[in-house]
This record gives sequence, C-alpha cells and structure tokens, in this order.
Amino acid sequence: MLSRASRPATPPQLHWLPPVACWSERLRALGEADEAAWAELVALANAGLEAVETLSLDRKLTRLFGKAPPPQLSTRSVRLALLASSTVDHLKPAIRVGALRHGLWLDIHTPPYGQISAALLDKNSELHRYKPDCVLFALDARHVLSGIDASGTREYAAAALDGVLEDIKRNWRLVQDAFGCRVIQQTLMPVFPALAGNNEHRLPASAAWLTEEINQRLRAMADAEQVDLVALDTRVTQDGLAAWHDPALWFRAKQEVHPMAAPVYGELIGRLLAARQGRSAKCLVLDLDNTLWGGVIGDDGLDGIVLGQGSARGEAYVAFQRYVRDLSRRGVILAVCSKNDEANALEPFDKHPDMVLKRADIACFVANWSDKPSNLREIAARLNIGIDALVFADDNPFERDIVRRELPMVAVPELPEDPALYTNCIADAGYFEAAAITAEDFERAGQYRANAEREGLRASATDLEGHLRSLDMELRWARFDQLGLQRIVQLINKTNQFNLTTRRYSEAEAVAVMKNPRALSLQLRLIDRFGDNGVIGIVIGEFAPGNSDMVIDTWLMSCRVLGRQVEQATLNLVAAEAARLGARRLVGQFRPTPKNGMVREHYPNLGFQKLDETEEGITRWALDLGGFKPANVIMNIVQAESVAA
Repeated sequence: MLSRASRPATPPQLHWLPPVACWSERLRALGEADEAAWAELVALANAGLEAVETLSLDRKLTRLFGKAPPPQLSTRSVRLALLASSTVDHLKPAIRVGALRHGLWLDIHTPPYGQISAALLDKNSELHRYKPDCVLFALDARHVLSGIDASGTREYAAAALDGVLEDIKRNWRLVQDAFGCRVIQQTLMPVFPALAGNNEHRLPASAAWLTEEINQRLRAMADAEQVDLVALDTRVTQDGLAAWHDPALWFRAKQEVHPMAAPVYGELIGRLLAARQGRSAKCLVLDLDNTLWGGVIGDDGLDGIVLGQGSARGEAYVAFQRYVRDLSRRGVILAVCSKNDEANALEPFDKHPDMVLKRADIACFVANWSDKPSNLREIAARLNIGIDALVFADDNPFERDIVRRELPMVAVPELPEDPALYTNCIADAGYFEAAAITAEDFERAGQYRANAEREGLRASATDLEGHLRSLDMELRWARFDQLGLQRIVQLINKTNQFNLTTRRYSEAEAVAVMKNPRALSLQLRLIDRFGDNGVIGIVIGEFAPGNSDMVIDTWLMSCRVLGRQVEQATLNLVAAEAARLGARRLVGQFRPTPKNGMVREHYPNLGFQKLDETEEGITRWALDLGGFKPANVIMNIVQAESVAA
C-alpha cells in the first residue's frame, strides 16, 4: 500500500469513461481464453479504472492469454520495447490495459535498468532478438540533464542542449536502422523547481528552463525524424505536477510517474499505438438539445434555447461548438443524431445568430423519433464508415446507456453535467488521436459532405451509367513520390475495411518501395464535379522470388468511392504497370480480418482465379496478364507527376 504522503492529492482520472456495473464480478467470471473473453476484457477496460482495478485487469489478461496473442488477434498485436531511464515496471500493466482498451494485444520488453545504450549497440542483446514493432523512449529529466551547471552562460546552455538532443536523435536512428520500426519519444516531465521564479528564462542553464527548451526542440526534431511524441509535459501541466510525480517515490524507487497516474499514462501510450494501427475514431455524432444548446428546441423555440452571450451556460455551449467546428476543420467528420422533428432541429443551424456550427458543417444530419442505436447504424451506413468509427456525444445518461448496451463498439463519452466541461471531456478522451496530419485531413469534412450530394444524385438517377457519366470523374495516378509519402503511409496504416491484407508500412518501408525500380507502387486521386475526393487508393506489388509473378502486397481504397468503377480502373492501371515491369501474372492475396469482409470477393469479381486457401481463410488469386483486356470505365484516367495536394 502507498503511504499517505506518497498518494497524489488528486490523481489523473479516466473521467470520460463510465463506471461499469458489476465490474469485479464480471472480471472474476472470466475463465476461458477465447474470443468472447477477449471482447469482455476490452469492455471492462473501457471503464473509468483506477490503479488497483487496472492491475487486476492486467493480471486476468495475463492469466488467460499468457505471452502469446490469440490467433484471432494476430493483425492487432504490437511488440513494444520500453527503453526507460527510470523504474517503469509499475507502468507496464497500465500500458497493456491502455492498449487493450483500444482492441490491441501488447507485449512489452524492457532492458535491464540503466542499459539503454548497451541494449541498442549490442547486436546480440535481448532487445535485438526481440525485434520490436515499436520502441518507446521514456527518459526522465533528472538523468537527461545530469551534470549540467545551472550557472552556465547562454552559450554553455545552448551547447548542452544541442548535446542532449543529439544523443536522443542518435538513439532514434539506432532503432530505425536496426529494426525499421516506429519510434515514440516521451517528452520530459517538468520536475525541477524554478531557481529564478517567473523569469526562469534569464537563467538559461537552469534545469527547469532546459527542460522546457528540450521539450520544444523535441517537437520540431520529432517531425523531421518521423518520430511520434507522448506529450507528458502537456498532460502534467494540465493536471498539475503533484498528480503525476512524487519526489519521495523518486528517491525511494526511481519511479518518475506516480503509480496512481499509471492508468492515464497507459491510456496515452495505448491511444497513440492504436492511431498508428488506424484505430482512431473518424466521426463525432452529436445530440442537439442540452448538448449543443441548452433547452429543448421543440418546446422552447428558437428564442428560448440557451446559447451565446448573456449566460454562463450559453457561452459554454458556444465554446463547445467552436471546439467541435475546429475538430471538423482538422478532419473529423461531424454528424447529428437527435430525437426531434427535422425542421425544428435544423432551425438553430439556419437562424440562430450565436450558432457556431452551420448546416454545412454536418456531413450527415439525422433527426427523427427512432431509437438512437438504429440512427447511429444509419449514419455509419450513409457515411460508408465502420460503426466503430463513431463517437456519440449525448447529455442524456439514458441515451448513453442504451447505445453502450446495443452498440458496444461505439465510443460514448461520459459527458459531465456542466456543459463548460464538455470540451475537456472530448479532448481528454483522445478519440481522434492523430499520429500525423496531412493536407487531406483538412479537406475530409468537405469530402464527406460532397459524397452525400453524390449519393443524392445517384438516388435520383434512372440508370447507373447515366449517374457515373454525370459525375465527370477524373482518376489521377502516380507512382510513389516524396511529396505524397506522408499521406501514403497514413492511408496504409489507417485503412481497415477496403484493405485486402491490412499490412502496415513504416515510412522507411514505404521509401524502400518507392526507391525500388522493380516494385509496383500506385497512388490514386479521384476528382469529380462535386469536388476533390483526395488520395483514395494505394497499391503495392513486388515480384515473387524466381519467377515473373507480380504479387500484390497491398491494395486498399477509400470506401467513399466504392461503386464508381474505381476498382476496375485501378486493375487496368495495375495490369499495365505490372506488364511494363515484365510481369506475366498478377497474384493477389486476401487476408480476412474482423473489418475487411466487404472485399472478400474482390479478386474473383475482377476475374482472378483462385489458387489456394489456408485453414485460416487466407486465399490467393491469380490473373494471367497475357489474356487480360482492360475494362471500359466511365472516367478520364490521367498519369500525373504527383497526386499529392
């Protein structure tokens, strides 16, 4: 047990997650290591757990599944090497549970205490034998800044800062060269007290100021080196240092992160790993009454709802709307799911002077008297995204509960009673964690709105061919290039539904494909009269050893463009490129996952013949290029130097 002195006054909480009824009883009832038990463990992880509950859940996870992931989870597993300069054994259960919360199986390797450099440099070390998928550097500020003289000049401080950052960068590159895997760097926790007070920057070699300087420089350096950050300094500033760090525990056990803060620390790591696996949410679905404004529009009328200047609640709703609008501009899709007459529900969007969100911001607007689980299914179908890509924000505990029971795959934040806290609730939850931001992210909301217009046109068309001709489509394609690299990697690592193999690529691996003159690499962009759909397709192929088969390693597309002959047009391009490279046959593989069932018949539908099938349901298909005839498609196909925006 922790002594009273070592307990933070207010430890950070997973406050956006609800309590789960009979949590302990449900945990104790688990006794079989099967898919149902895994689903139950994920459900139990999605509760507002504290440190003791987190430990209990991790023990059950380990007891049921041991060190090896279950076969059905093979495409959702991560091998994480945790390289730390402080004691982190107390954090490993929370990191595993944080990954579990996002549906990931996580195995963790930690080198012996204080042996980071030895583990990296020794090619025979256990770390090298482990071959991690991801490496997390969790460096503590006291070790990083040891030996620096606080009385040093500005020039001395600058040289010390450069030296620290060079050491960090060297370790990143050692990992990237040795394992070709993703690197995560934890920012330094601001544990040092100020020596000069408010104007600490005037003492440039002080540990407190150097910590701040390093954290800011790390951000730019991480962008340049394609490294992800865990912004621990930002979280500590938000919660207060005492919530995260106890000097007594540091001096007794070299624990930098307080054990009571471990659940939130694990969540920060888990959501970042999930984002790199394409498991971040895509769409925020909003209730209206008492969620975007105070009151009930159908009863109170336009003049009676609480919104805007004149009241604290009204201003809080405006602030929440502003945050939601900015999420949309960053690439999050917005939808409305409200029990209302549609005309009443639309009126504030069109007429209220203090309404920040406008009708044009909402990609899918559903207001009726049906139950919300049914409407959420309808929203996912209209947007052509997985229902597990939705986050549903509703002030009503009853509606939240029924959605959680009927649609456990939908994220439902536990909105607080005070609307002033809505923004923090959504932000802290990290549902829309972004490992990278591309130019296309800023265009996504508009792309989904335009897609709704296309669907409206399709519904009114009398024949499919006439509908496709009316779209005036142009498919632009290019081989992989440096300009489009970030978007290519983002698509490969986030696309789950129209993805034949769901293989993931690091940026280094994508660069290797780009530089290989014998590899097939295609990126595709679709434009029509409603606008630019962005980069919507990626294909990667390589020759099989010793023969002329071009093996399609990756074929993925955005679900937004299905049903527009893009699949056939892409095959035309793939066949032509493969033939140009000397291939005589295309060989494609379908690897089933929980999400990609929609493309099970992709290859046979395109004329491929089945070669074989494994016990796990993995199928291989072949297409003879000698007899291939390109399909007639209703679009203009143009080769471009680059298709990046």
